[in-house]
Amino acid sequence: MRQGLVAALAALLLATPAARAQDYPAGPVRLVVPLGAGGAMDTLARALAGKLQDRLGKPFVVENITGGGTLIAAQTVAKAAPDGQTLLIAPSGLLTTNLALFKQLPYDPRADFAPVSHYVEIAFVLVVNAALPVHSIADLVKLAKEKPGQITYASTGLGQVPHLAGELLARQTGTELAHVPYRGAPQALLDVVAGHVSMTFADPSVAGQLIAEGKIRALGVSSKIRVPALPDVPPLAEAGLPGFEAVSWHMLLAPAATPKPVVAKLHDEIALALVAPGMGEQLTRMGLTPVKSESVEDLPAFLRKEIERWGAIVTQAGIAGTQ
Repeated sequence: MRQGLVAALAALLLATPAARAQDYPAGPVRLVVPLGAGGAMDTLARALAGKLQDRLGKPFVVENITGGGTLIAAQTVAKAAPDGQTLLIAPSGLLTTNLALFKQLPYDPRADFAPVSHYVEIAFVLVVNAALPVHSIADLVKLAKEKPGQITYASTGLGQVPHLAGELLARQTGTELAHVPYRGAPQALLDVVAGHVSMTFADPSVAGQLIAEGKIRALGVSSKIRVPALPDVPPLAEAGLPGFEAVSWHMLLAPAATPKPVVAKLHDEIALALVAPGMGEQLTRMGLTPVKSESVEDLPAFLRKEIERWGAIVTQAGIAGTQ
């Protein structure tokens, strides 16, 4: 009798996680976005929320929590109940460069979250002012060595991917480039067009029209593959910078200790949402590239590798611990 009771209890315990996943979500799900409404991350989050809501039958509500350089949103989700009802859409910097940039973080990217899906990447296109006598990476390196410190590059801010991509470019080519930080991408790109700065790593979806009009010149994209928004522009890794890669990405996160079956279900649902009708065209218009996420089991290793890689670049740029 006792053995039968023990066996029944064991079966119940084993069935509980699966039942949790089957019943998920129990109610409305918060999708926390650490940036303001209207940007690419917010737009994609709302598109994904709609697809997930259609598939899972419960509301997926996007909540923009800004402030603290993404720290407040991250802390909010890290402290949320680990039931899958509160999720974070994180840009790569929140999980990688922040760890090196900030003297102290109110969250630990490696311990406070359960990675769910690495589902989209954002490449940048290296563009130069049209009047600059540069038509290739070889031309750029030659000019930069002739004029050390005089070739300037604009970025969207200290420690952001366009800034660190410039640092990576300088280190790989043995050149000295001058960084000019801006508060946002539009003014940075406009100043390249006007010739106030020599070049920038720009959003392909925004830069495409300016490239077509001959107002700026594209040298290559920062991903290892071509991007749909600029199919004729080769990767920098093929255009004279072997191995070069500097992309941002988005990752969906749940609080640590969220049941593994719930994480696995969300992982699969995100993959299905990305191939839903209309999503591919929307991603292309936004200059985003969908990626096949690593498995739930392999995501922590991917994250550790990215933390180590970007942390080294931040340190070499001399900005570690400056925030």
